[in-house]
Amino acid sequence: MSNQTLANHTRLVPMFHFVLLPVLFLTLIGSIVNLYESIDDHQRLYSAALIVVLSFCALVTALFARTFPLKAQDRAIRAEENLRHFALTGKLLDPRLLPLQIVALRFASDGEFVALAARAANESLAPKDIKQAIKTWRGDEYRV
Repeated sequence: MSNQTLANHTRLVPMFHFVLLPVLFLTLIGSIVNLYESIDDHQRLYSAALIVVLSFCALVTALFARTFPLKAQDRAIRAEENLRHFALTGKLLDPRLLPLQIVALRFASDGEFVALAARAANESLAPKDIKQAIKTWRGDEYRV
């Protein structure tokens, strides 16, 4: 795999992002159309409504299946970066740093990490701005 940079660090899972989510979204749209066409047919109305609910639940479940592990990883990254900051400075990270700022800081090399963390806390930098300020990129190949 090539070196990770700001330009290529986002991770897309083709079967999830380009197959599963569109199929679930189209299924939800189709079920809503089916429900609309079933309004006058009381024998089909219940099953059409049930299909809409199940399609919506499947879509939400797929989204949660993606976001829950990311939240768990964010917690682990926060602990790792706090430990890294402590190892480099003898102090914990500034408590003003938000979780997403800390997640963005993980890409900074040890040489620029401490200064960039202080700048992010003092200037309330957005995660995108933190990533753009990194000169020596440290890849994270383990992110889901």
